[in-house]
Amino acid sequence: MNRGGKLYTLTYGDLTSVVVNPIEKKPLFHYWPGSGALSAGSWGCNLRCIYCQNYTLSMVDADPKRASYTSPEAFIRLALKLGAQGLSFTFNEASCTLFEYILDCFKLASQHGLYRNLNTNAYSTLEALELLIDTGLDSLCIDIKGDEEFYRRYCNGADVEVVWRNAIEARRRGLHIEMVNLLIPGANDDEGCIMEIVERTLRLGRDTPLHFTRFYPAYRAWEYGLRSATSIKTLEKAREMALEAGLRYVYIGNVPGHPGENTYCPECEALLIERYGFSILDYRITEDHRCPECGHPIPIVGKAIL
Repeated sequence: MNRGGKLYTLTYGDLTSVVVNPIEKKPLFHYWPGSGALSAGSWGCNLRCIYCQNYTLSMVDADPKRASYTSPEAFIRLALKLGAQGLSFTFNEASCTLFEYILDCFKLASQHGLYRNLNTNAYSTLEALELLIDTGLDSLCIDIKGDEEFYRRYCNGADVEVVWRNAIEARRRGLHIEMVNLLIPGANDDEGCIMEIVERTLRLGRDTPLHFTRFYPAYRAWEYGLRSATSIKTLEKAREMALEAGLRYVYIGNVPGHPGENTYCPECEALLIERYGFSILDYRITEDHRCPECGHPIPIVGKAIL
């Protein structure tokens, strides 16, 4: 808001859905497995995806009349009180609506040994990304929605190249990154779109986890003819394509109990982490992050909390 020639954020500390979530819910499968992240968002988004799963938060404008306020100090105290191992800003696009607040929280979180995650569409300037990293951001869960045509048609004409540019820069700066693609029947589930996502994820490194998650119609999806949930067969085909192309860790999401939720050794195919939904049922990776069967190194960030 412009008041007297000065710009004021309307969402600093105005938090929604403050809760400790399993880190697996983001989803992040190779980052502090089994840990809890104090998670929060605010209102609004810089994209207008017509199928948004969190539209009750992301498609709502900030309103100072209903705003609440949680100071960064209080947010960190809550994380420590609840036994969380880190912070995650999520639910809406917090990178644009809580930007200044996130910077202040990350500074404090670093002092208390809390990890610092952002769930994001990665649609920002490089300057904003670099400032987040310089202030302590250490991991990104990036929602890669589709190809150029998909962003143009379903995401208010956004430029997909911005997303990949930021993913590459974050990787160059040493952040842990996991890519998530919500597979939508009739929109981004054709082989060409899937392979583009797979091939560009490969450029981030073969060990970069890629999640294909199941879609259920939400928000305005019906208006655009997106009326079906993703079939299990489509998810399995996408996972198979990604593995055959050379990615080592490819997952199926929103299908609790599916074998595609688990982590397997890319060398000997031993089951390393068995999951059900957001819960870890069995964890067999050694303390030095290796397969217990063949000794192959497994890319895991942080200590498993079991």
